[in-house]
Amino acid sequence: MTQATVRERAFIPAYRSLLESGELARRAAAAWQRLEDCDLCARYCRVDRRKGIAGAVCRTGERALVASYGPHHGEEDPLRGTAGSGTIFFSWCNLRCVYCQNWDISQRRAGREVEPREIADMMLELQRLGCHNINFVTPSHVVAQIIAAVEDAARRGLALPLVYNTAGYDSPEALGLLDGIIDIYMPDLKYADSRLAHQYSKVRDYAEVNRAAVKEMHRQVGDLVLDARGVAQRGLLVRHLVLPHGIAGTREVLRFLAEEISRDTYLNLMDQYHPYHHASEYDELARALTREEYREALTFAAEAGLKRLDHRLEYRRGWV
Repeated sequence: MTQATVRERAFIPAYRSLLESGELARRAAAAWQRLEDCDLCARYCRVDRRKGIAGAVCRTGERALVASYGPHHGEEDPLRGTAGSGTIFFSWCNLRCVYCQNWDISQRRAGREVEPREIADMMLELQRLGCHNINFVTPSHVVAQIIAAVEDAARRGLALPLVYNTAGYDSPEALGLLDGIIDIYMPDLKYADSRLAHQYSKVRDYAEVNRAAVKEMHRQVGDLVLDARGVAQRGLLVRHLVLPHGIAGTREVLRFLAEEISRDTYLNLMDQYHPYHHASEYDELARALTREEYREALTFAAEAGLKRLDHRLEYRRGWV
């Protein structure tokens, strides 16, 4: 039986065993300690966030900022199911994408500062509402706060899969702490070329850091496993936003995914690019994606042998 095969037996999130062994509490303490010389994203800004000093790019100190939370019915099919994905949107981000459609959250202060106990309360409320999972959106800069909240919520009965919904610029130190805690990794694979990542997302070495992170995520959780309803339980789900003029390097990104990760990777090949935020200031980004560009991306996926595609958006637009 492959990891992509539907499993019928009862699912138990990975972190439940860590809770019982005491390892989850140890991870929470270790992650919190790392805030004093922060290496919990690949920026490595090394500030002491426990003293209230905000990270150089994430602008977040000891307490996370939550912009909003609730059931989300717009995520990928295996996440949203019928009852929605239980999303918690964290403010700020460790990237500065000039075309970010959520720039009012990722690049401005939104929401309010919360303690881990409050994040745990949110998680338990989302579970009571019937959500299929807990979906941490933009979590890379708040790994310590998330682990502390999971440890608290698990002690109070949390039993849903955890989704790590990231831009993909994650440090190996953070991923090591998350091993056995996160059930579903959902990273972006934004660029094939780090020079373009620096130009449009203001980050260095993105492609190298991102590929190493995705490899580690897949090592931890494998290919995406669905239950009998088609709802995700465990594994890797990748997002790639197709950009105009081939800027994202889609063919190379998909070849990497197929050859170095798995041809059974569940892929959301996203077609919704529009020139949000500062994109209109760049001639090459100042228009929406065309039908032809998206169809070319689908051809690249087929050439690479990637067949587990989330088709909801493309069918809605009538592009295929």
